Amino acid sequence: MIPAEGTSGSRPGGDAAGLLFAAEMYGVQLDHLAAALGASEARARRIAARWRARHYAESARLGPGGPWTWLTRAGLAACGLPYAAAPPALGRLAHIRAVAAVRLAVESAPRYAAGGGYWRSERRLRARMGGRVGLREHIPDGEVHWPEDAPVPWAGECWAIEAELTPKTTRRTVAIMRELLTRTGDYGGPAAGTRAAGPPRHARVIYLCAPAARPAVARARTALGMPGARIEIRHLPPGAALAPPGAQGTP
Repeated sequence: MIPAEGTSGSRPGGDAAGLLFAAEMYGVQLDHLAAALGASEARARRIAARWRARHYAESARLGPGGPWTWLTRAGLAACGLPYAAAPPALGRLAHIRAVAAVRLAVESAPRYAAGGGYWRSERRLRARMGGRVGLREHIPDGEVHWPEDAPVPWAGECWAIEAELTPKTTRRTVAIMRELLTRTGDYGGPAAGTRAAGPPRHARVIYLCAPAARPAVARARTALGMPGARIEIRHLPPGAALAPPGAQGTP
């Protein structure tokens, strides 16, 4: 059973923060693990070693830059999460890193904690779907939820988050945008409820784009017309890109 989804705006402290972050994000590279723990990279490396000693995690250099850490079945069980234990997919490393950077940037914003924001990961959304994700159904890279009584102008809203590294066709991007903007039901509920009468699920859709992807996203937003007013386009935060080829790292 997936743990209850809180709205506190802060993650558990200590090892628990890093374990949960690594679990929800499929895996995490060393510098991002350090940021999630609020620790130096040297200390994050020691913590990852302790997790490996307890058989909670595995680490390896999967690509350029520092090592990646992901949770084993025992580590996921310790977090109360039902996800399949596997290293992050090599073909998705760049995307996984970009989404982790976005999440860290969002959660470090002062108004995130003040507003009680809560990040709901793609992995959690997929788990709620129970393997029932349709071929054309789109799952956002994350959602940010704001409590109804949050002391921010966007209290009660749910935002869909998209990290875009490479351009899709305008047609495909428009279709994704329209799906996110018109969805009313939660993920994992009855299929008929996803477009039922009611307010849209996502008050905003926020695209965080690499330079190569930004023009295509902008064209798609324009093509949507008035509904596109609920779409924001921003730059990816620092630290979103994989290290250049040839950069080294060790577990």
